Amino acid sequence: MERHSAYWRAQADAGRAIALGPVFAKDGAWGMALVEVPDGNAAQALADGDPVIAASLGFRFEIAAIPKLILRHVAAPAA
Repeated sequence: MERHSAYWRAQADAGRAIALGPVFAKDGAWGMALVEVPDGNAAQALADGDPVIAASLGFRFEIAAIPKLILRHVAAPAA
């Protein structure tokens, strides 16, 4: 899982991953990544590049578009 985390940290540092992390649901834990990419093919490439997906360990992913997103405004830090 260290390679998985490092992979997604690199995607965040490159500006492709906006937010990601584990989700603890009633029926088990899973992960979610919110990414900014030009199209579904680019999202597919990101998912395919994830080491846990590439290792065929039984993990899977789903891709869904978010056509509009509302983000909170973050105040600038005090000088």
